Amino acid sequence: MKFLLLIPVCILFISGFAQTPDAIYSASIVTPQLYSYGNQLGYPVIQLNSKDRLELRFDDLDADVKNYYYTFQLCDADWTPAQISEFDFIRGFSQGRINNYRNSSIALTSYTHYHLVFPEPNCMPIRSGNYLLKVFLDGDTSKLAFTRRFLVAENSVNITAQILQPFNPEVTRTHQKLQFTINTRALDVSDPSRQIKVIILQNNRWDNAIQNIRPSFYSANTLQYNSDDDYNFPAGKEWRWLDLQSFRYQTDRVQHADYFKNATAIFVAPDADRTQQPYFYYKDYNGLYYIQTTDINNAFWQMDYATVHFSFKPPGNMPFEDKDVYLLGRLTDYALNDSTRMVFNPSRGVYESSLFLKQGYYNYCYVTVNKSDPAKSVSFEFTEGNNIETENDYSILVYYRQLSGRADQLVGIAKLNSLNGRPGQ
Repeated sequence: MKFLLLIPVCILFISGFAQTPDAIYSASIVTPQLYSYGNQLGYPVIQLNSKDRLELRFDDLDADVKNYYYTFQLCDADWTPAQISEFDFIRGFSQGRINNYRNSSIALTSYTHYHLVFPEPNCMPIRSGNYLLKVFLDGDTSKLAFTRRFLVAENSVNITAQILQPFNPEVTRTHQKLQFTINTRALDVSDPSRQIKVIILQNNRWDNAIQNIRPSFYSANTLQYNSDDDYNFPAGKEWRWLDLQSFRYQTDRVQHADYFKNATAIFVAPDADRTQQPYFYYKDYNGLYYIQTTDINNAFWQMDYATVHFSFKPPGNMPFEDKDVYLLGRLTDYALNDSTRMVFNPSRGVYESSLFLKQGYYNYCYVTVNKSDPAKSVSFEFTEGNNIETENDYSILVYYRQLSGRADQLVGIAKLNSLNGRPGQ
């Protein structure tokens, strides 16, 4: 009887889920991070049936103690919820409570810091695929606070890949081309166009992922992807950086700071258009950030927040007529919305935006979006420029579905870097 009563609840849970990945729904939540255990720069992916763990951290500006719970939802390759019961992808309890928290100290900004390491033994994913971690209040999934993506992978296919210079002369100096082969010998693939899906990520970004990829050639167990124009990414430039590990000692990227009794405001030096600047390499973190401080001992519950003001100076200090400018990076979850769209200040001739950021080290860039583009495709062309020499990380994700299957399995991941993924390097 208990089992029968749970079935409709699970169906409602699955069909009612329509949240956006990597989104924050509670105004009090700041700095949610999900990463490989012990590595803030590590993408949240674990191997199926392994001892891999992920680490979740976030702050609540209400600065009280709340009953936060978590669960995870299996999704298909396109991040729509898989139409299967949670009993088919979770072993143990369907949700758990986040019991590790600590109130901030020393910091001017009061908050409560929460920490979770999972999967836990009593709540484990048992299928490979895309997952959404959902954090919510009081054991009620309708009180959603935020969501984060993570991946559970298995190694069932062999992927060989390389990064090439594009053949198309129009993009030969500005884009990076991927060419790869997938061997599906370990799988039962009779219809690769239906059973195999491939997604390519640049710097672990989903906002500009190449999807709906079809093989150029298929023979026996081998799928070849070597089309001239289908797997090209604009290369961009190395990401801009901002060192906020200390609010007292200002780095050369900080123009000035205002210190108030209960708050801090940081003004970043205006960023210039880089489209006409020559390319030069320096180490970056490809759009990521990490939370760290040089002022105190604990980097998570003793660090402070500041309102950080960014400004971008367009060519001729004139606004783009038909384009919006956005601040982009993991610090904005790569989102294109009112909070990340910059506003042109005619008195200064710059685009301006501000974010509430914790002490740390941040990568970011500026992108434009055509106002008439409903898809909101971002471009580096008018703010950063594109150079084939740029260092970028790429991930090739391969999904498989049995002919009678009801969910996509993540059966292989290949990772490449543009500095060492080209022939002869």
